[in-house]
Amino acid sequence: MAEEKLRYSDEELKEFQQLIADKLDRARKELNYIKETLSRRNDSGTDNTAGTLKLLEDGADTAEKESFTQLAARQQKFIQQLENAMARIKNGTYGICVDSGKLIPKERLRAVPHTQHSIEAKLNRKD
Repeated sequence: MAEEKLRYSDEELKEFQQLIADKLDRARKELNYIKETLSRRNDSGTDNTAGTLKLLEDGADTAEKESFTQLAARQQKFIQQLENAMARIKNGTYGICVDSGKLIPKERLRAVPHTQHSIEAKLNRKD
């Protein structure tokens, strides 16, 4: 009977490292795009002087800026989670469920490479 693996091999970790590096690259580009869009929105909008219409546009602008700001915050959190996953690869704890101590299946890690929980552990959490 084969014993249960306690960690992924260096070769397997390299696959996940590349997957995470690609996702990090894309996530950082998206964050830069969001920041540039926010910056452009902040630069424009001072040349309109048409009373009520201006108030409506300001309201829409504010809502849109808030939406972009929330998007940027989510993207920064995602980047941080990916960077943390890279650190776990380096220290040898990547792919190990923090709740059960068992290996998280590769399929789950490929879908959510920054996860620290197996599906079972995630479903059992009450948060």
